[in-house]
Amino acid sequence: MNDDRLQGNKLLCEIFKSPRKEEMYLYVDKRQGLAEVPAVLLERFGKPVSIMTMILSPEKPLARAKVEDVMAAIREKGFYLQMPPAKEEYLLDLYRTPTESRY
Repeated sequence: MNDDRLQGNKLLCEIFKSPRKEEMYLYVDKRQGLAEVPAVLLERFGKPVSIMTMILSPEKPLARAKVEDVMAAIREKGFYLQMPPAKEEYLLDLYRTPTESRY
């Protein structure tokens, strides 16, 4: 396998977490850093905290995102934003349940 093909299949990625929103992450090309991330997004995200550098490849799945989607977004836009997972419906029901006391 030549280096060009290998390069196209892998991506050195740096992952940042948001100090403002739990479980919100920003994936960027390690070589580009945060240069391609819009200022408006960085304002809402907060000061990015670097948590990890890893090589993305289709053979190594990610926990909460499709690695192919992450790599495509980084190559097209310069970043991938992973939002916090949606709350489970049953947890939302706890907030909707009436709290009146019945004896």
